[in-house]
Amino acid sequence: MSKREITEADLQAWVDGRLPGDERAQVEAWLADHPKDAERLEQYRRLNEALHGAYDSVLDEPVPGHFSALVRRTHRPRAMRHAAVVAWCALAGVLGAVGGWQSRDWYARRDVMPSAQMFARQAAVAHAVYSREVRHPVEVGADQEKHLVSWLSKRIGSQLRVPHLGEQGYGLVGGRLLPGTPDERSPIALFMYQDSKGQRLTLYVRTDAAESSETAFRFAQEKSVGVFYWVDQKLGYALSGEVEKDELLRIANAVYKQLNP
Repeated sequence: MSKREITEADLQAWVDGRLPGDERAQVEAWLADHPKDAERLEQYRRLNEALHGAYDSVLDEPVPGHFSALVRRTHRPRAMRHAAVVAWCALAGVLGAVGGWQSRDWYARRDVMPSAQMFARQAAVAHAVYSREVRHPVEVGADQEKHLVSWLSKRIGSQLRVPHLGEQGYGLVGGRLLPGTPDERSPIALFMYQDSKGQRLTLYVRTDAAESSETAFRFAQEKSVGVFYWVDQKLGYALSGEVEKDELLRIANAVYKQLNP
């Protein structure tokens, strides 16, 4: 068996059970010589199992009737305002992946943001749970937006800004506070949006100081939930929704531009 460099992407793929037999054996041999990494990945694996055990049934639920009208959305091409964004979108479509907002080879790097896959999965699970709530989707409604932003900013330890997506067809429903994972000190802020037909999106925000040196856009799919996620300054963001990838990208672009005027 030829030896090769083991990257963080290989390790995360091993946790998710996505490696073929020969590559899995190479990673396991590498882990035998790196006990700290082995312990870390075992924690990730247990967290994966806990998340799937607790929420897979929710992800498998059919879309509620009052949301089903938007399961097949009609895609309408829209012109982007900035040429750089147009070029980025074209690249994402060709590669089937998402590059960065900065002029770097993000799509070619396999080792960035070690916990990114876990972050995206947590955001997808939170979306699946709360977007289906009819009576209590949020803790604080949009009618108390100022209080909501102040409260969540204080709780997660960083000043938040709430994007307004009226031009994109989505209004703010409100938000809530969520617990972080066992290895995270800060809780999570979740903002929810809804369009006129009841389709919901969620913006999942956490403090992410450990990874604040890099800013990138990436895409993940967790069953029916698509997630665009990135790190900007000391905050990590994940926009989730059960909509077409292009539609979610359109909204993510608007969110990013409002957070970076």
